[in-house]
Amino acid sequence: YIQAATSPKDIVIIVDVSGSMKGLRMTIAKHTIVTILDTLGENDFVNIIAYNDYVHFIEPCFKGILVQADRDNREHFKQLVDELQAKGVGTVNKALTESFKILREFREAGQGGLCNQAIMLITDGAVEDYEAVFEKYNWPDRKVRVFTYLIGREVTFAPNVKWIACNNKGYYTQISTLADVQENVMEYLHVLSRPMVINHDHDIIWTEAYMDSALFASQAQSLLLMTTVAMPVFSKKNETRSHGILLGVVGSDVPLRELLKLAPRYKLGVHGYAFLNTNNGYILSHPDLRPLYKEGKKLKPKPNYNSVDLSEVEWEDRDEILRTAMINGETGYLSMDVKVPVDKGKRVLFLTNDYFFTDISGTPFSLGVVLSRGHGEYILLGNTSVEEGLHDLLQPDLSLANEWIYCITDIDPDHRKLSQLEAVIRFLTGEEPDLECDEELVQEVLFDAVVTAPMEAYWTTLALNMSTETEAGVEMAFLGTRAGLMRSTLYVGSEKLSNRKFLTRKDKESIFTMDHFPLWYRRAAEHPPGSFIYSIVSEDDSEGGGLLKVVTVSTAVAVSVDGKMGIAAAVGVQIKLELLQRKFWMAMQQCSALDGACPLSCQDDVLNCFLIDNNGFILVSKRPAETGKFLGEVDGSVMTQLLNMGMFRRVTMYDYQAMCKVPYHHHSGARPLLSPIYAFLAAVKWLISDFLIFLLEFNMSSFWHSDNLADAKAVFHHSHKHKKHDTLQPCDTEYPVFVYEPAIKETNGLIECGDCQKMFVAQQIASSNLLLLVTDATCDCSIFPPVLLDAKEVNPAHNASVKCDRMRSQKLRRRPDTCHAFHPEENAQDCGGAAELSISPTLLFLPPVLLLR
Repeated sequence: YIQAATSPKDIVIIVDVSGSMKGLRMTIAKHTIVTILDTLGENDFVNIIAYNDYVHFIEPCFKGILVQADRDNREHFKQLVDELQAKGVGTVNKALTESFKILREFREAGQGGLCNQAIMLITDGAVEDYEAVFEKYNWPDRKVRVFTYLIGREVTFAPNVKWIACNNKGYYTQISTLADVQENVMEYLHVLSRPMVINHDHDIIWTEAYMDSALFASQAQSLLLMTTVAMPVFSKKNETRSHGILLGVVGSDVPLRELLKLAPRYKLGVHGYAFLNTNNGYILSHPDLRPLYKEGKKLKPKPNYNSVDLSEVEWEDRDEILRTAMINGETGYLSMDVKVPVDKGKRVLFLTNDYFFTDISGTPFSLGVVLSRGHGEYILLGNTSVEEGLHDLLQPDLSLANEWIYCITDIDPDHRKLSQLEAVIRFLTGEEPDLECDEELVQEVLFDAVVTAPMEAYWTTLALNMSTETEAGVEMAFLGTRAGLMRSTLYVGSEKLSNRKFLTRKDKESIFTMDHFPLWYRRAAEHPPGSFIYSIVSEDDSEGGGLLKVVTVSTAVAVSVDGKMGIAAAVGVQIKLELLQRKFWMAMQQCSALDGACPLSCQDDVLNCFLIDNNGFILVSKRPAETGKFLGEVDGSVMTQLLNMGMFRRVTMYDYQAMCKVPYHHHSGARPLLSPIYAFLAAVKWLISDFLIFLLEFNMSSFWHSDNLADAKAVFHHSHKHKKHDTLQPCDTEYPVFVYEPAIKETNGLIECGDCQKMFVAQQIASSNLLLLVTDATCDCSIFPPVLLDAKEVNPAHNASVKCDRMRSQKLRRRPDTCHAFHPEENAQDCGGAAELSISPTLLFLPPVLLLR
């Protein structure tokens, strides 16, 4: 509503914190500031000045500047406003002078919104001669509007405060109770909308991403982030033209996933994706955007979920070349070598990405499409008949990616109940001629269904011939193709599966989604065809250890045509960990010696044997408790040596969307409770004063209007509600990922451990991502510290100078295309007036109330 009703604005809020503002007036003033802040968006700029005997910026770091009114800065201001205290004598002239200077400097430097500029004056009275300030800084052009809010029931200063607004193209309101705040603050928006209304300009606006609280509560997280497209509705009557009457705003919410459906997932390849960002550089939609965090068992929105910058997600763009081009609305492409974190940051893929970007006309958004080299450049097209393909599509082991758009099912109500597979079948059989489907993708699905059809018989034969003794532990076989087609078969009853979430919506990483291919597919695609990728759920993700019983194994299926190779599918199995362990220990007992006797064996107490993957996680160990852990945590000496010898290397990764624990320091203006008696008296005083304020808020006539009473009570209790202080806040972290260097097939060495030498041997296991590691179990090497995967905060938020520099920094942004600041026909005399006044009889009986505050 607000963005459609007004153009970008630079706002300086001036608040009177003199002694006369104590008590309820200060509470109302604070609520007024917070309400004004809530009307600002990322295209606006703001600062707040408090004044009494002297002028001070409530955030000293922002002295002399305006800052973008994004969510981070607005929430920061709200915390500081809550700590304001009233004392001294009010002198408004200096505050007005400082405000005009800031606005003029920003305007002349081409900074800020470069459109509307306004000062919001919040006070309980003004008695100075301030006309000279306006003559010097604002008259005759009146480029800065001044809006005034008179706090309290006192009307003595009303003419002065109203004069300020009326002579500076602003608006005057009086706010007597907390219930008055919302309605009176919103008046300024109607004044700022006048030029646009008089021009009859129906500017269409698109908002930044926001979270729909109703959908969040219903857990419909696929529709969690939205944008709104809106436009103003205004009166066209000639007799009211100069008043510029805004009637309202019409708009529609658009789930961002609906926009991304326009980018066909199957054409982007294994690692490709599409993303959107705003004119301010903030992410609108991106597969790596993580708007939620977990606190205990609850999912919560991050405080800055909709102000995550493109450079914080595509952080390899260190010179911000991509960001700059997209914000400027350019069309082009560039290439970057990137490190992509997968499996919750525990592993990394090294890719070369091609970024293609352009602006979306009529919106403040830009679109980026990413293709990884070796994937997405070519599409494998196969021909097959509809009859043959339909027969194979109907097999019970087959499914399609339900988040992909094979057919559009959400327009016709009769189609909404259909799964994508059902829709494709009805489209091919002609049962639903009105269905609109992607014929190229459907053709690929038909081809994949025919080519993979023999797998069902193959898996069944394996099941029949499987030895219950030697092969017990194979639970599932599966395959996925580049068209989002899945086949799977179970070797045990579904109730006996160790990991029941696998290949279901509860485990998004294991299925085809709109954002990505399955993790087992992506990892297999980055290893040579024929190489098997073994993966175990790490200890941190095992939910009590249950999933540590399962190993997922996958390999890529490559197809070559005319010298061009592409990954057509990936196939895999899920097995119990004990099967892998059993096979491993059996293999360790076999020796190449002629007599079959082993001079040393993994069964010997003097040796420790490990099976580790290419990221250093342990799959098999003599000690079951070590399974799933990182080798560096279990044996820091060997991991350190493997790093020194180059068999593993440390890769530093960054997370600019992390949440860090911070110690909570309570800031309060109250005196410490020195004794139980003082505590008791303070509690009684608080109860009495809050009760009296409640009575003071309403004149007697308001009790006859229950709606007003209910609204006022809701506002009052909301503003006074004690908030729990989160122990987590957004931060930047760096963390290590360890990667095996495949060029080194085998190595061994001795580690000096003080009193002894520790021997170790490491060898790659062919056609896999696994290594065999054998170490000496007799030598104590605890002098070497463990090598940990712990994340470390960079640029800590509690470092005041670093935090200040970050908050003051102004990244490149593109201003909205339209601006409506003034119109010569505007009626500036419509500038507010005194509200109807009535005296509450309650006041006659409560003279000491101010003393209690």
